[in-house]
Amino acid sequence: MALDIKVGDVLRMKKTHPCGNNLWQVSRLGADIGMTCQKCGRHVLLARSYLERRVKDVIPRPARNPGPESESGPGLIPGQEL
Repeated sequence: MALDIKVGDVLRMKKTHPCGNNLWQVSRLGADIGMTCQKCGRHVLLARSYLERRVKDVIPRPARNPGPESESGPGLIPGQEL
């Protein structure tokens, strides 16, 4: 089973980190996955195959709200026509 993870997602691991936390934020994707502990800030790299066996849950990053720039297009003043 391949994990569908993106940079910014939070992973809940099966075992806790020595600091007592089990939530990690994904900071790098590739053959190795870079993660940062949400409590103590420790950064680790784990092989993707190793990580897939140890993840309990994937919490997706929150969706960004579109800003006012996206409604009228970049560089346009509201009310201005193309």
